[in-house]
Amino acid sequence: MKIFVAGSSGVIGRFLLPKLVKAGHEVTGMTHNPEQLQVIEALGAKAIVADAFDREGMIAAIGEIKPDAVIHQLTSLSSWSSADNARIRVEGTRNLVDAAKQAGVKKMIAQSISWAYEPGDAPASEEVPLDIHAAAPRKTTIDGIAALEKAVAEIPEHVILRYGTLYGPHTWYDSKGAMADKARNRELPATAGITSFLHVEDAANAALLALNWPSGTFNIVDDEPAPGTEWLPVYTDALQAPAPEIQHGSSGWERGASNAKARNEYGWMPKYPTWRAGFVQALK
Repeated sequence: MKIFVAGSSGVIGRFLLPKLVKAGHEVTGMTHNPEQLQVIEALGAKAIVADAFDREGMIAAIGEIKPDAVIHQLTSLSSWSSADNARIRVEGTRNLVDAAKQAGVKKMIAQSISWAYEPGDAPASEEVPLDIHAAAPRKTTIDGIAALEKAVAEIPEHVILRYGTLYGPHTWYDSKGAMADKARNRELPATAGITSFLHVEDAANAALLALNWPSGTFNIVDDEPAPGTEWLPVYTDALQAPAPEIQHGSSGWERGASNAKARNEYGWMPKYPTWRAGFVQALK
């Protein structure tokens, strides 16, 4: 299969590209940064420079390659700006989808998030609505996700992967990441808010498997949604950082998500089933 990966030099792409190549696919990795071309080629894929905000450029790039499937891993996380990330989800996705449609692409797999659900008392399944009535600034993120998922659904076969909070190499939770720095400075309070985590390698494995999944939405999270009062002390201990301060309260949307659909119905098995062991392994 010919596969075009947008956002191929990101934290998931670095795991995903070699898995796709090993599976026998012909892979082209896209990056907007020419300095990442060698990284992509070292992972076994062809590499091209293209800008997701350049509509005509995207149409030309995908039109020339004519892939069988497009894997959408575009994000904008380095600036910590929810507006920048929402823009790439809205405008970048729109251009990617339009380019794929013009090239006759039949399948698209796209990265979404699992903490976009409306408030509730239990981990969210895929049937729970998105939190479209959220107040600002959360609304910026939700609107971006809703636009992304609606656009991707225009592709005949479309798989939306709602990833958990990513940890592992090159993520914010890496030993050199922004969250690790905050933990060392005791700037991360432990609250009752529940998070579903996901190791980046498990995210990549899900994208690989999703090439054979039917159209739909899937929570890709580990097996143990947990409050900050449980996971954060384990994380700080693995970092050898000070114990976190305890802060009471949480938001209703901090509920975690259930992976039952992907795990039980479609055979996705996380290599890191829980953050408890995952943090320790990732921070060695």
